[in-house]
Amino acid sequence: MIGIEGVITTTHPHADCVAGAIRPDNLSSMTTTAQGGCVVTRVNGHQLRSVIASVDDYLMNLTIAEEICGCILE
Repeated sequence: MIGIEGVITTTHPHADCVAGAIRPDNLSSMTTTAQGGCVVTRVNGHQLRSVIASVDDYLMNLTIAEEICGCILE
C-alpha cells in the first residue's frame, strides 16, 4: 500500500483565525496550524480518491473560513 502525503500552505491576513476555524473540520489524517501569516495543513492517506476528496472539502472550508475571518476581524 502506498502512502500519500502533502502540505498545503496558504497566506492569510488573519491566519490564526482561519486555522482555528478550519481545524474542527479536519479528518484524523489532517493537521492544521497557523505559522506566522500562513495556514499550514498536512494531509496523508493511502487512497488517492480519499485524499483528493479531503483536499477538495478542505479548500472549500478554507475559502469560507477566510471570508468569515475577514468580515469579523476587519
